[in-house]
Amino acid sequence: MPTHEFADTPSASKYDAIIVGSGPNGFAAAITLAQKNCSTLLIEARDTPGGGMRSNANLTLPGFTHDICSAVHPLAAASPFFRSLPLENLGLEWVHPNLPLAHPLDHGRAAVMARSIPDTIATLPDHDAHQYQSVFAPLAHKTPALLDDLLGPFPFPPKHPLLLARFGRHAIRSGFGFATHHFQSPEAQALFAGNAAHSVLPLENPLTAAVGIMLAVTGHHVGWPFAKGGSGQIIEALTKHYRSLGGEIICNHEVKDLASLPEAEAILFDTSPRALAHIAGDQLPASYRQKLNRYRYGPGVFKLDLALSESIPWSAEPCRRAGTVHVGGTLEEIAASERDAWKNRISDKPFVLVAQQSVFDPTRAPDNQHTGWAYCHVPNGATADMTEPILNQIERFAPGFRDTILATHTTSPAGYESYNPNFIGGDVIGGVQDLPQLFTRPVARLNPYTTPNPKLYLCSAATPPGAGVHGMAGHHAAQTALKSRLS
Repeated sequence: MPTHEFADTPSASKYDAIIVGSGPNGFAAAITLAQKNCSTLLIEARDTPGGGMRSNANLTLPGFTHDICSAVHPLAAASPFFRSLPLENLGLEWVHPNLPLAHPLDHGRAAVMARSIPDTIATLPDHDAHQYQSVFAPLAHKTPALLDDLLGPFPFPPKHPLLLARFGRHAIRSGFGFATHHFQSPEAQALFAGNAAHSVLPLENPLTAAVGIMLAVTGHHVGWPFAKGGSGQIIEALTKHYRSLGGEIICNHEVKDLASLPEAEAILFDTSPRALAHIAGDQLPASYRQKLNRYRYGPGVFKLDLALSESIPWSAEPCRRAGTVHVGGTLEEIAASERDAWKNRISDKPFVLVAQQSVFDPTRAPDNQHTGWAYCHVPNGATADMTEPILNQIERFAPGFRDTILATHTTSPAGYESYNPNFIGGDVIGGVQDLPQLFTRPVARLNPYTTPNPKLYLCSAATPPGAGVHGMAGHHAAQTALKSRLS
């Protein structure tokens, strides 16, 4: 948890820029501006900064540190912007599990995504190993260049058009179609399906393959690491760096309207489009506010934080060496679960994302005890208690798991929205990322970070490149403000 004390009131009556909201994108925007000697004020409604990046030692039992929202950080470790900052010198330490990912199947089988492609394909049948090598190796070898384009602002010409074309040839497909076209074994199909399901879309939708491919190549490039001590340590390092640049932070201050803010040349919002429309009021045209309010949100999440007496007793040995375990069975089962979340149905066999940080980071739990982090997708705003379906799915692949549970804390979609108003209906990725909305986040506009009011900008995950702890939306929005307002 952050150890800083934060001001209650601003120190100046005017700033070059004010940033509302202190998630990864808010910090990226604030740091980008402060690096250019802009006077900046970062405002957070809660008592500590962080958005979805906080950790909490009080959710279950004393001594157990749980990540409240995001927990596994391949995109943070690979982010071009975060990699440009001295975060490791400011206390951030990445913990790399033995395996980034494992995916159990019935009868003690498991597919694995190792850090290296050779170690991954060694676990696959010959046909699938050849296919995996042919698709992922050329992309993984050039991951930094690929991420330059994938995490860049839209529209673009790409910096690396041939590489992006190679990616796009596969990425345009649905996750289901990609898996069945390239792979024959249930293991390889399920492994890819679990990655594609991070899109929080039905796996039959176009472009869901893109998310699966990006997460795989990023995993082969930088792994799927955790932050030692909790995800809040990322914000702790960002806070130290931002303050070293002269930036100010105010917490416990909910911004309800523009009139409550000090004067500023530019105001950037790391908020939902709905919040921007509400706060700005008539400082934005009614037609634009209507478009912001029509922005679409997808399924929510239901999450369990667990204090455990021992590590999860997976039947498949590779799962015990993996930081992340995708629990959902076969491709067909995962597709059915994700489809249910979109069709306002509750799945009795949900696809569950499990992280077991304490197996690799002993600071997370008392000696010989462990934490568990698990969530599934549910319809937006769903009120169903998914505790039993989640536990049943884990028990299915880890018999005896229930006997290890010391305490449980649940977070429903409503709980997530209460925790962070950006998570509307429990949607923690900042809005639907399907084909119609991916390129028009938050509305169809030549520069998506601008608004009709030249002083106001949006810098949240509701702008390109969308979801993920990478800070790139905030960085791009700040660059827009520097060029158009603060030059």
